[in-house]
Amino acid sequence: MAKDDYYVVLGVSRNASADEIKKAYRQRALQYHPDRNPGDKEAEEKFKEAAAAYSVLGDPEKRSMYDQFGHDGLRGEAFPGFNSTIFEDFEDILGNFFGFNFGFGDLFGGRTRQRRYQPQRGRDLSLEMEITLEEAAAGVEKEFSINRAESCPACQGLRIRPGTKKAVCPTCGGRGQIRHQQGFFTTARTCSHCEGSGEIISIPCEECKGAGLVRQKKDLRIRVPAGVEDGSRLRISGEGEAGERGTGRGDLYVVVKVKKHEFFEREENHLVCEVRISFIQAALGVTIEVPTLEGSEKLKIPPGTQPGEVFRLRGRGMKDLESRRVGDLFVKVQVMTPDNLSREQKSLLRKLAELREEKTEFIDQQTVRKDKERVH
Repeated sequence: MAKDDYYVVLGVSRNASADEIKKAYRQRALQYHPDRNPGDKEAEEKFKEAAAAYSVLGDPEKRSMYDQFGHDGLRGEAFPGFNSTIFEDFEDILGNFFGFNFGFGDLFGGRTRQRRYQPQRGRDLSLEMEITLEEAAAGVEKEFSINRAESCPACQGLRIRPGTKKAVCPTCGGRGQIRHQQGFFTTARTCSHCEGSGEIISIPCEECKGAGLVRQKKDLRIRVPAGVEDGSRLRISGEGEAGERGTGRGDLYVVVKVKKHEFFEREENHLVCEVRISFIQAALGVTIEVPTLEGSEKLKIPPGTQPGEVFRLRGRGMKDLESRRVGDLFVKVQVMTPDNLSREQKSLLRKLAELREEKTEFIDQQTVRKDKERVH
C-alpha cells in the first residue's frame, strides 16, 4: 500500500516552518492518542502515521531527503527518522499534557529516558526596604531579619532519623515510575508513593518531621548601591530558602521604596526644587543659598529674573547606577508678590510706577500688547 504524503498526514504545506510542523503534530497526536480513543484501531493507525510523519519532517536532514526523493529516499530504515532525539521530542510534546512518559523505546526497539524525581532548588524570597532620598543618593547598608527555610541541622536535609537508612519503595520497586501497557504503548507515570525518588522514609527525622527543612531566623546586612531608584529590585544571590536534600538555595529579591522628599523631586538622575524670592530680589538680583543633598550651595540670581525661570547646579543630582555619572540640580524660581503693604511702602511703589511710566489703575491689555510688538 502506498504511503500517504507526510505533509498531508500532518495537514501542513510543503514550506511550513519547524514550529508549524511541531504544532500540527501535537494537535493530531492529542486527537488520536489511544488514551482518548480506547479500542479505536483507526485512531491508533492515524496516531502512528502522525508520529512517523513528524519523525521525518521534524528532522531537518530527513526532511531534506524526503523533499528530494519522497519515501524512496528513506528506504533502509525500519522507522525512518526515529532516533533518541525524536523520542525525547515526542515526550516533551505529549508528556506534559498527559502527565506521563511514552514508551517509544519499547515500541520501536530503542531506549527512552527514565525521568526520576529531582530535588527542587530553594524558593526565592522577597522583601521591601524603605530608604530616604539621601540614602538613595549616597548608598546605604541596612540590617534585616527574615524567617526562611534552612536544611535541618539534625538530619542535614536527608529527612531520615540519623543512624537509619531509607527503604526501597515497595510500589515501584525503586524505579520511581509505574509502567503500564496500553495497546502498543508502554506508558510510565511517576510513582505517587515515593514521588519518583524510588525510596521511602521508614523512620523520619524527629527534628523536621521528615521534611528535611526547618524555619529559622536569619540576620542579613544588605548593601543598597548609590543611585538606586524607587521600585528597583535588587537580587541577592543565594540568600533565599534552602533547597530540598542539599540542593541550591533560592535568591532574595529586595524591592526598594524611596520615601518622598519634602524639598526635592527626582526626574531620572536629576533633582528639581523650587525656591522663593521677592519681586525686589528678582528685579535687583540676589545671591541665595540652595539646599543640596550634600549641603547648601550659593546660587546667584541675576537682575530681572522672571517667575518660573530655572537655574542649573551641575553635578548636584543623583548617580547613574550603570555609568556612575551624576545628574544635575534644577532650581526653579518663584517670585513672591508682597501683601499687607504699609502706606509708605505703597507710596514708594506708586512713585516707582510713575518713574517707569507704568499704570496702576487701569491697563488696556491690547495697548500693552501693541507696545511690546512695537518694541520688538
